[in-house]
Amino acid sequence: MLFEYTVLDLKQRRIKGSLEASTFKEARTILKERRYFILKLFKKQNLAESFKFFHKRGKEKLNFNSLVDFTRQMGIMINAGLTLVDSLSIITTQSTDTNQKEVIKKIEDYVKNGESLSTAMGTMPNSFPNYYVSLIKAGESSGKLDDVFLRLAENLEKAREFRGKIVGALIYPVIIVLGIVAVAFVMITFVLPQLLDLYKNFNIDLPVSTQIIIGLSGFFNRYWPLILLGVFLLGMLLQAMIRSPKYRKVVDMYLIRIPVFGQIIQKSILVDTTRTLSILVQSGVPLLEGIKIVRNTTSNEIYKDALTEIYKDIEKGVSLGDALNEVGIFPSIFVQMTSVGERTGKLDDTLMRLSKYFQMESELAIKAATTLIEPLILVLLGLGVGFLVISVLTPIYNLTSSIGST
Repeated sequence: MLFEYTVLDLKQRRIKGSLEASTFKEARTILKERRYFILKLFKKQNLAESFKFFHKRGKEKLNFNSLVDFTRQMGIMINAGLTLVDSLSIITTQSTDTNQKEVIKKIEDYVKNGESLSTAMGTMPNSFPNYYVSLIKAGESSGKLDDVFLRLAENLEKAREFRGKIVGALIYPVIIVLGIVAVAFVMITFVLPQLLDLYKNFNIDLPVSTQIIIGLSGFFNRYWPLILLGVFLLGMLLQAMIRSPKYRKVVDMYLIRIPVFGQIIQKSILVDTTRTLSILVQSGVPLLEGIKIVRNTTSNEIYKDALTEIYKDIEKGVSLGDALNEVGIFPSIFVQMTSVGERTGKLDDTLMRLSKYFQMESELAIKAATTLIEPLILVLLGLGVGFLVISVLTPIYNLTSSIGST
């Protein structure tokens, strides 16, 4: 196999080149013997291989459910005494998911070529989060890889259950709202214009509400393709703003301030933060490194900045509890219990208890939100239907009254 590399020599000069070797391990050994510091080392692909890689690169990704199942299977098999290669081979053979099969086969090939499991997983960040790779690395160093896999599986299963509760609680009101919007659009765009055209043949004064509906339905009926295009472009613009570092912080700030839903978002972030940091500390990852990993796995920019400040404070020798108190974004129970956990030497256990507490709080917030949303939807639906009925029927009532009086 032909490998391409980028290295630094003893004079810190950057050198690029290629070499022949049968495995990654052999290629690395050759470069180290030449007293090079390796920056990049990868297998060179021909045109057919490159096209195949480009075609598949978007598919080679484990979804969350596959990751949970893979972690549980690895923990059970390694704990039962199977070797790492045998465990990976069994999962590859038994897997019915094409994406999962490709990812695990790629890891198996890396391991067979002499790479560590954590290094192999580190080459696929879309499948294995940073904290996951760090925990596997800690398990390899301590010789307790099976314990780490089982602990990871347990926590990932809890995370999956928690996500399922959130989705299950919110999917009903979301579907109802989308259905109402779709029906309202069809009514205003295609149905009402045909009904309201009848009033043009009668010389009667139309109520303000009816005039509003006529104008609105006429506009929608004439420009509905442009309206749909505008909604699509607006959605794309909002998605681009969310992904842009310039606007992401503003979006995240307003998200956590939304009444009711903001509390759910905050509690969910705290659940992930405390659970991840707990298993990192419990697995022997240093606290400073754990904070850095949690920061990189947090999607909300406000909390990411807060964790950055905490990292800097801990680096200066400040305790975790004091650092949490300084940023002022975390609830007091988080700060107080973390301080107690540090003093008693049971920080990992305290963080896991906090994770369970915040998960319970999240579930209560979700129940409160759904309790408020359902009657609110009914009220808004009633007001909308009432407005349409009054706007459509009032002119008919006025017309029949005028005919009756004559």
